[in-house]
Amino acid sequence: MAEFIDIACNFTHPSLRENLDEIMLNAENVDVKKFVLVSSNLSDLKPIEELKLKNPLKFYITGGIHPHHAKEIENLNYDSLLKILTKISPDAIGETGLDYFRNLSKPDIQRDSFKMHIKIAQELNLPLYLHQRDAHEDFINIIKNINGPFPRFVVHCFTGNQKELDHYLDLGAYIGLTGWICDAKRNKNLRASIKNIPLNRLLLETDSPYLIPKNLPKKPKKNINEPKYLPHIAKEVSKLMGINIDTLKESTYQNTLRFFN
Repeated sequence: MAEFIDIACNFTHPSLRENLDEIMLNAENVDVKKFVLVSSNLSDLKPIEELKLKNPLKFYITGGIHPHHAKEIENLNYDSLLKILTKISPDAIGETGLDYFRNLSKPDIQRDSFKMHIKIAQELNLPLYLHQRDAHEDFINIIKNINGPFPRFVVHCFTGNQKELDHYLDLGAYIGLTGWICDAKRNKNLRASIKNIPLNRLLLETDSPYLIPKNLPKKPKKNINEPKYLPHIAKEVSKLMGINIDTLKESTYQNTLRFFN
């Protein structure tokens, strides 16, 4: 029987890690039964590995360095990063990609890190968990110019327009949607494009504790997002796509299992 799977949980974040048992129980009570634990820097790897070892059927984990932290590769080479990531037996490589919005790491370092992660995913035959913000052209060009078969990949937290969506779909991407789509005023282009995502390429996520859905009936203290709000996001997506929520639930469940193998 289908259940919800949240493909973006930042459970190492200080606002979540002290209350994880309660957070997961609240999620499970609304049928969010599995969680993808996202690695954004090297210090995340050990704690998310430990969580998965406690309950391997509940968690998938990613291994990688977010573009914000891409400067971490300056003291690493390909072999050393491969060894570090392999140690935790990740289900996907990432979160990696490009983020030029803040450039917390220099763009050239971000590009080098992205390419290194892609090669690791190719070598390990693992899917890629990708992030892109304000860097679409460079992001697409890197994907198109990688030698050899490109790994299965998801563009997590898609917030773009129809043109960007078309580029991703043409390359075979899965698309991750968050509570960002729940803001009708700021996201007209995004909300209009959702109906054009093939149902077999769609994944759902909260990106907790970030991106709290704007239209929640009752906002939590400090606006901390949790996996328990995933059904609210699913309801909004089903409305925008014009499909039954049970159909959406079944499809995204099967898509997530297929993506993470």
